[in-house]
Amino acid sequence: MSARHFLFLCVLCALYVSLCSGACAEVDSDTQAVAGQNFKLGCISCKMRGEVEASATVDWYFRAKGETDFAHIYSYDDESPTIIDERFKERVNWTGSRKTNDLQDASIYLLNVTFNDSGVYRCFFSRTLSYQYYEYQTTVSKLVHLTVVAKATRGVASIVSEVMMYVSIIGLQLWLLVEMVYCYRKIAAAGDEALRASASVLPSAFPECRPQPSLSVALNLP
Repeated sequence: MSARHFLFLCVLCALYVSLCSGACAEVDSDTQAVAGQNFKLGCISCKMRGEVEASATVDWYFRAKGETDFAHIYSYDDESPTIIDERFKERVNWTGSRKTNDLQDASIYLLNVTFNDSGVYRCFFSRTLSYQYYEYQTTVSKLVHLTVVAKATRGVASIVSEVMMYVSIIGLQLWLLVEMVYCYRKIAAAGDEALRASASVLPSAFPECRPQPSLSVALNLP
């Protein structure tokens, strides 16, 4: 398979994935927030079988530093959010799944983060899977260990990912350059071959075009 065909197939696969509805990928949440800014607490729980109808409710719990028990701070049920803990009044926005009861993304935004928001957050899914003759209850719990800092700092993973991104871009550009040079040489070689072929065919097809030997003319002067 040529490089062009492989690249074309990659583009088709990317378009197919982007058009697929209901695609879900579980991604870990960031764990470092900056005081005074907003922060997204990510929590995603994908169904094992996407074709099965389901409904879910979500509850968030918080355990501050130095505490031993989790406090119920937020719930989302039937597209209705409820802030339960007074510490988070008007400071939580739902950013997860919308216009559906089949919740798979339960992410929330913390507004105006403070140092008191440092601690452990627990995201709890209560899901009902609806089959033809019965229903099945399942639960999923995920933890996010949040640290609040005064100033944003870049982690090693962020630096490595950025370096890899630039390496990938440079590698792709070099590959395109090599491909262009290769194509140019093939086109040039094909053009030279065509010129040589036409030069060899022309004399045999048109004999009058062959070069004639020079004629010696003897002049007799009186």
